[in-house]
Amino acid sequence: MENKIEARHLNLYYGQKHALKDVSLDIKENKITAFIGPSGCGKSTFLKILTGELEPTSGEVIITPGERLSFLKQDHFQYDECTVLDTVIMGNQRLYDIMKEKDAIYMKEDFSDEDGIRASELEGEFAEMNGWEAESDAATLLNGLGVDTEYHYNLMKDLNGSLKVKVLLAQALFGNPDILLLDEPTNHLDLDAIEWLEEFLINFDNTVIVVSHDRYFLNKVCTQIADIDYAKIQLYAGNYDFWYESSQLIVKQMKEANRKKEEKIKELQDFIQRFSANASKSKQATSRKRALEKIELDEIRPSSRKYPYIDFRPNREIGNEVLTVEHLSKTIDGVKVLDDISFVVGREDKIAFVGSNGLAKTTLFQILAGQMEPDEGSYKWGITTSQSYFPKDNTKDFDSDDAIVDWLTQYSDNKDATYVRQFLGRMLFPGDAGVKKVRVLSGGEKVRVMLSKLMISGANVLIVDEPTDHLDMESITALNNGLIKFPGVLLFSSRDHQVVQTTANRIMEIVNGKLIDKITTYDEYLENDEMARKRAVYTTDGMDADN
Repeated sequence: MENKIEARHLNLYYGQKHALKDVSLDIKENKITAFIGPSGCGKSTFLKILTGELEPTSGEVIITPGERLSFLKQDHFQYDECTVLDTVIMGNQRLYDIMKEKDAIYMKEDFSDEDGIRASELEGEFAEMNGWEAESDAATLLNGLGVDTEYHYNLMKDLNGSLKVKVLLAQALFGNPDILLLDEPTNHLDLDAIEWLEEFLINFDNTVIVVSHDRYFLNKVCTQIADIDYAKIQLYAGNYDFWYESSQLIVKQMKEANRKKEEKIKELQDFIQRFSANASKSKQATSRKRALEKIELDEIRPSSRKYPYIDFRPNREIGNEVLTVEHLSKTIDGVKVLDDISFVVGREDKIAFVGSNGLAKTTLFQILAGQMEPDEGSYKWGITTSQSYFPKDNTKDFDSDDAIVDWLTQYSDNKDATYVRQFLGRMLFPGDAGVKKVRVLSGGEKVRVMLSKLMISGANVLIVDEPTDHLDMESITALNNGLIKFPGVLLFSSRDHQVVQTTANRIMEIVNGKLIDKITTYDEYLENDEMARKRAVYTTDGMDADN
């Protein structure tokens, strides 16, 4: 029997707010399904209903009888008094209960006939559930995720946050669950652990449902997309990039209504063929290609969600001399975060500053943006350059009672309100939103206003520090495309793997104050430096919450 999870006519109200409206879903096949949708559409909420953590206002969830559902727990303190191995094995609660009941019976001093019969029953069930391999299976998962054997018998409360995350993920994966639900599984994982998880899921034979803002991860593992749109869930074959590009293609084609349908179908088929050929994992490539070949044009609907239009156009072309940095050093709170750093930036450079040392990256950007003085050394911008800076912390920038349109006007050479408003319109602020005070904007709105500032500046050098924080996937995708198209010089940091991989042609990392500088792509950099993989941790910290 194939495993199956079904949701029927789910509704969820928060007071007067309709969080989910008549949502139905039927997943029968052993696929990796990624849930996507605009911020606030209820992806994480939907998963919590499937796990039983939340009761819907109406509707029901049906799981095939006998199927075991497992999900990634978010409470990092729930298992503080348990050992690491026990915590993982608790992923299969029935197996864990049998183990404890068996141990309790065998510990008895007055072992009765009834105890013997009960122990025999338990032993039989234990063997059926591969109980004798439980500890070694749990250890294999832990080791794969980077939790070394020395920690396996420690209490959970003695572990740091990143190790706890890995243990809880191992718990969710333990015991070959029939249905696996994962909400942001790559968050706080280093890239070695993420790669191991990718391989695990690709080779996993049962049903997986995942919510993630990590597009790079989704593109690697998922075989179908569940798009929450039009207050419904629509299933599409393929990964995130395929869904995005095909939905954009459909929008384009609908605008060209005079085209014959045969031509449209031919274009879509060519696209599918091209996309299938680029699949990176052989096992998935075959099944994905088969699924894609069956797609008909009418199956793909244009999305109702709106994407920002991000287009950075410099006012002047950049010359050969861009930036020279010589022997920069800076100490903050007694720690030397920059230690004798030197480099030269070329006119075609898009440099990603990577690694987990956020303070070093931010300090360097602040110095280059003229907001902080170095302790030693110097830097020099070329005379043809103009810079615009996107800070990681924008608190000071928005400490104002200005309306959005007035705040943005100060950064524009053209002071005409209509001209300024068009940049806000691109970032999904309708005309009347321009009067909103910048002080009261949400985290995501502030980021979109800052991106408007970068666009209106016309700068040919952008210094951008973690721009994807607080953004939904639609905005991240639009930003990614805008950075790729930008014809100027880019110095940036981003937690988003896909943004870094598709944008940067040069990688820099500051380790213990010293600079590593490689002309390469991000993936090539990681392949050639094992320690770099361990230093890189994916996180969605600061992202506007999805209900």
